[in-house]
Amino acid sequence: MTGSIAGRYAELIAHRSKTVIALVVVVTALVTAGVAVTETEAGDVGRFDVDSEETRAATFVQDNYGQQEGVFSQIVVRERGGDVLTLESMQQSLALQQEIQNRPELGETLQGEGFVGLENVVATAAVFERTDGPPPTEQPSLKEQIDALDSLDETEFEALLTRVLDPESTVLGDGDPYQFLPSSYTPGETTAESRLTLLIQTDESSENADPQAAYDAQVAIDELVEEQFDDSFVFGQGVRDDASSRATGDSFAIITPVALVLILFVLGIAYRDVLDILLAFVGIVGVMAWLGGIMGWLAIPMNVILIAVPFLLIGLSIDYALHIVMRYREARSGRLDEPGSSGAESPARAIRPAMVAGLGSVILAIAAATFSTGVGFFSNIVSPLPAIRDFAVLSAGGILATFVIFGVFVPAAKVELDSLIEERFGRNRAKPAFGVGRGVANRLLSSVAGLASRSPVVVIVVALLLATGGAYGATTIDTEFNQADFLPEDPPGWTEQLPGPLEPGSYTIADEFSYLSSNFGLQGSDDRSQILIRGNVTDDAVLQSIENATRTADARSIAVRPDGQAAIEGPQTVLREVARENETLAGAIQERDTTGNGLPDSDVTAVYDLLFEIDDEAASAVLSREDGEVTSARLLVGLRSEESAQQIAADTRAVATSIEAGAPGVRAVATGAPVTEAVLQDALLENLIQAFAITLVVILLFLILLFWRQYGQPSLGVVVLAPVVIALTWLLGAMAVLGIPFNSETAVITSLAIGLGVDYSIHAGERYIAERERQDSLEDALEASVTGTGGALLASAGTTAAGFGVLALALSPPLQRFGLVTGSAIVLAFFASVTLLPCLLVVHERLTHSIGPNR
Repeated sequence: MTGSIAGRYAELIAHRSKTVIALVVVVTALVTAGVAVTETEAGDVGRFDVDSEETRAATFVQDNYGQQEGVFSQIVVRERGGDVLTLESMQQSLALQQEIQNRPELGETLQGEGFVGLENVVATAAVFERTDGPPPTEQPSLKEQIDALDSLDETEFEALLTRVLDPESTVLGDGDPYQFLPSSYTPGETTAESRLTLLIQTDESSENADPQAAYDAQVAIDELVEEQFDDSFVFGQGVRDDASSRATGDSFAIITPVALVLILFVLGIAYRDVLDILLAFVGIVGVMAWLGGIMGWLAIPMNVILIAVPFLLIGLSIDYALHIVMRYREARSGRLDEPGSSGAESPARAIRPAMVAGLGSVILAIAAATFSTGVGFFSNIVSPLPAIRDFAVLSAGGILATFVIFGVFVPAAKVELDSLIEERFGRNRAKPAFGVGRGVANRLLSSVAGLASRSPVVVIVVALLLATGGAYGATTIDTEFNQADFLPEDPPGWTEQLPGPLEPGSYTIADEFSYLSSNFGLQGSDDRSQILIRGNVTDDAVLQSIENATRTADARSIAVRPDGQAAIEGPQTVLREVARENETLAGAIQERDTTGNGLPDSDVTAVYDLLFEIDDEAASAVLSREDGEVTSARLLVGLRSEESAQQIAADTRAVATSIEAGAPGVRAVATGAPVTEAVLQDALLENLIQAFAITLVVILLFLILLFWRQYGQPSLGVVVLAPVVIALTWLLGAMAVLGIPFNSETAVITSLAIGLGVDYSIHAGERYIAERERQDSLEDALEASVTGTGGALLASAGTTAAGFGVLALALSPPLQRFGLVTGSAIVLAFFASVTLLPCLLVVHERLTHSIGPNR
């Protein structure tokens, strides 16, 4: 891809280097000023709307039922193999609640009393039993609960606990005691190894902000819980965010020096020159300055997805720097002709003519790679998710910045640097290109070139067989989105040997989340799925259908109560709970109950009307009315939240379908935060796959036009893109083998495979075509192109793969996946570019006889 345009461009950079440097510095300063103009704030991934039955049901629920107000988290008091249903343990919990209330920075975040747990249920029952006269109508204060519990001896406490936990209990008190006990608990027993307390805090944040005060208080409360109990924990969004933040910090503290050493090691082998390495790092700093400025000018908030952008740009920066420097070195040694010429090797060149020849031979390939890679990432602008649109804009802007710095500034700076060293200090700056001279890299790359010329069909067949296996693996790959996959893991044993500042903390949150999900399920409204029932909801068959569906529900994502029933709340549970304390409702139900299950089998409308009269708040939580007529009902489904959103949605839909089957007059729709999350994630993944397809089509059309214009061979565009697609199938197969899901998170990461793969493929394809036109034989062209550009690609891939790959050592699972997927993508893209692509080009030439000196 050399010619008059490339030659004139290279001459401008080489012979006007001082002016070029000055202009780039001025432009960089202007762009970087965006950092000061707009302060970049942290943002979340954002939301988008999907028009579906589930999301419409969620809107109806929001409008007619509202949501639980406040921030919910859970305190699990646990003593493995022991008993937490003791007087001492419950007194400790109440004392802890009192201490939290008395601390201003913690107490002011609580909503009301702030706590609801088994200790509160038992203490409340103690208050009610010692009250003379009619029972209290209000929940007793925490002080009253503490005093009542302290007044009991062990025998009295054991008797009270037995009455409270009796399945047929009529003890007065607020709350179902079983919801605070693990699923392994047997109703009626007075021992358990764990129990649960809900922590309820106020949410004073704005609409689009996090309740940071509540989150910070959760972290502080978690520390108090650990001090009070040996094996207990708090689980909530604040604790989760804190653990993730600390794990990310610890990960980078470990990874950064390792990555830096690996990158310097590989660059040292490739460059064998300190000044060239420093120049590359100066260029990277310039690209990062542009990146910060673009974020500032465009007011792009930082979010977790944008973490990938600096890594992408560092990889491209190293790649561009290596290609430019290695082509320049080849030109100085006489291996390259002037742009547009052909023939035998030229003699060694001076600095500026060498830059003209070297830069002119590679700049159009770099420009093509910049355009195709930029288009590939910018295609995500069609995403409905704001964070991914920001990712698209920032990636495209950063890729342009990489071209400006390394396609304009670095060549000019290289000319000035080498001129200064040679003219002022008399030191020769001519260095051999990596992979060209004698050495291990040269021998390895030469063998690859020999294989391509001798057995191209064999290589292609093997590559296609591997691609077939990868495609099959892609059909089995997990596409589900699971929040448990984002929780940090406890560091491996070897980290204990690290020096003090580098030794990471301990992270048990993943195990705690698993224990909580398996034994209790999460209790906040956003942590439960829901089923909205509309139609003739007062039909006699509906309640019985709900009862049958909940009793027969057998799904791995739905939590199970200690009594063996699915943890599903609805009209059936509210009727029983209110009837337990209200004789009027109990009598009305009994008159209409022909099956003895505590639910009316006829005249349900009258029972619902009575329920609203007696306890409007409880009734309104599960039934909605319009003009006095009940129009809908909803069920709240307790979950084992370690399951994926898609699994939760499927299990909730199964219950809804069962309800419809038993009551044909209604429509039951699965909804709620976990279900709508599954819908959104599936829609987002579909959108990203469509963006992939658009990206490949756009890049394919660009390459076809490019090679048609440059060489009159549009089919070369297909040949150059083919290794990228095949490497992508290899990557998906590797993800299936490694157990890495292909979801909305990893789909964004996988886009790096296209971006870097196209870059590698264009460089390798361009060099082969150029060498084939100037060499007399196919073998010589393969040798020159694979050892020349292949050396730069090897150094680039080794450096970026090492930089990305060390992220596999991270304590944060998203960073681990990022490192594994990106490192694998780079290695596979490089492998396809230097092995498969030459073979495809050889076969293409033999079939078309269109490349070479005799075309």
